[in-house]
Amino acid sequence: MTNKEKHEFKATFKRDLKQFTETLKEYVSTETGEWTVKGFIDIYKNIYTISSDTKIVSKILEIHIFPQLLAFADSIGYSIVLAEKQNWYPDLSFVKKDNEEVKFAVDLKTTYREPTYPGHINGFTLGSHGKYFKDRTSTKNIQYPYSEYTGHFCMGIIYTRADFDEARETGVYAVHELQPEYGAGRNIGARAVTDVKHLKSITSVIKDFDFFVAEKWEIASENQGSSNTANIGSITSIEDLKKGNGIFAQLGEQWFDEYWINYDMAMMVADGTTKRITKLSDFLAFKGRDDLKKKIVARMTKRKADAK
Repeated sequence: MTNKEKHEFKATFKRDLKQFTETLKEYVSTETGEWTVKGFIDIYKNIYTISSDTKIVSKILEIHIFPQLLAFADSIGYSIVLAEKQNWYPDLSFVKKDNEEVKFAVDLKTTYREPTYPGHINGFTLGSHGKYFKDRTSTKNIQYPYSEYTGHFCMGIIYTRADFDEARETGVYAVHELQPEYGAGRNIGARAVTDVKHLKSITSVIKDFDFFVAEKWEIASENQGSSNTANIGSITSIEDLKKGNGIFAQLGEQWFDEYWINYDMAMMVADGTTKRITKLSDFLAFKGRDDLKKKIVARMTKRKADAK
């Protein structure tokens, strides 16, 4: 497959994925913006609400939209291959049915708006910069070798956590419209049961969804996503996430790749001392490309202003 063909496949897939993602807000939300998922149900038709724990919310959101993802993939001529193990990259591999050489990595990322930092999210990770990222023929912790993917995408879901005075952290509800007769199935041990007339009256734990699609390099930051794992961190500005305006946006994917391959590995001398490279400006200086720093100055200045 030529570079031109790769570019054309990627551009088409990115366009289609963005168009599909725009339909998901209506799919997961009520008319008031609440999540349509209220909890889970037992055989007695009691509704157990879920907590706002991010891991729980993320997994249920992924399950919620998965049938839509399958239908979307089929509609554009792709099949979906799930990661064989829980911590493998990516979450979803889109493989073209009539040309299996064409593959796209899609990671699903869910995160909440920071209530004390308007316009920003709690950041997320964009995959490892370890073995499979450095050795692009490696099959360690990845579904297919990194180099076999025509593109690497993030499909993000941003939401607002409901205030705790709006929703109980967890609860059990006997919903009238689900009961064959009022009061049926209410004996569930010592746990209290609250009666509600309709499912919609149960407050959802999350609301006000935003969806976005970006290539991984477009929304990467220059920092790790966590201090104890080799994961690439994301930017946190919601506006920049939607626009794909990360710190590498003006430099391109190749600089993203080289920086993260060398992150905390390459050494440089500064002011007479040696140090590991963990900043993009240092990496550009290390590569003798101080002329490119102006391309990231505006982005870094904006980030510092936002942090104040």
